[in-house]
Amino acid sequence: MGEHYFSADPTVAFRRVPVRATVWGHRLELVSAPGVFARGRLDVGTGVLVREAAPDARASTVLDLGCGYGVLATALALSCPRAAVWAVDVNERALALTEENARTAGVADRVHAALPDAVPADVTFDEIWSNPPIRIGKAQLHALLQHWLTRLTPDGRAVLVVGKNLGADSLHRWLEEQGHATTRLASAKGFRVLETRSRAGTGQRRLPCHGPREGR
Repeated sequence: MGEHYFSADPTVAFRRVPVRATVWGHRLELVSAPGVFARGRLDVGTGVLVREAAPDARASTVLDLGCGYGVLATALALSCPRAAVWAVDVNERALALTEENARTAGVADRVHAALPDAVPADVTFDEIWSNPPIRIGKAQLHALLQHWLTRLTPDGRAVLVVGKNLGADSLHRWLEEQGHATTRLASAKGFRVLETRSRAGTGQRRLPCHGPREGR
């Protein structure tokens, strides 16, 4: 079986591949590499996510779950100027690229790229943003989401993009069954954008951050 982007330590040769994207009004100059999800591009799902939803600029702690080369983590740090942004992935090459991209954007002091077990247990999140790794399998995906959703602050939310043909609607139902109030924010290009709330929360919607929703 070929190597997956969620391999911990890709063996394919490292070669930087540039990516340019405009996310939430910020023009990003990024680098990606083989062995990392969406090498050389902003993938369609993430593009839908950033066009259809925006972070709360007031957030103080944010998580990019399955960060890849760090496009969301970098854009979140720029859009939420007071936030500590945790960028989590099992792929060590992805974490190194995220750190490099955060340095280029001038937000390295607030972007913490880490393996999942390295995130301190007492850290909670106002927002979680993710194009989750659906292909790891349903049981593993559910365990992954349960773990991180329990770390939302009481008024926190997670914003997820999932392919319709990869089970977005069944995931929506499962989130509701787990007690997370979940809303479909948008449906575009075969993807659903879902907003799911902390079980402890009030369900009150946050205000989005500034500017148009952009991505490519």
